[in-house]
Amino acid sequence: MTETLPDRLSSNPNSPFYNEELLARDIGVRFKGAEKTNVEEYCVSEGWVRLTAGNAKDRHGNPMTIKLKGTVEPYFRKAE
Repeated sequence: MTETLPDRLSSNPNSPFYNEELLARDIGVRFKGAEKTNVEEYCVSEGWVRLTAGNAKDRHGNPMTIKLKGTVEPYFRKAE
């Protein structure tokens, strides 16, 4: 498997940017230099992350998210 992460990745199975094999490898995301553990989706080229907003749910039962702009650095937490 490749060691480069995609430009955009989502943890939502309904998203076209979802990749189960890649998510199983334990990916971490640094946003503006700080480790974020509640990232639902990220895009490196556009410079944004979508974070879960607490326990709030939308009308379809999906977690509510907020989109923040800044420097995004995805990485693999464990080296294989």
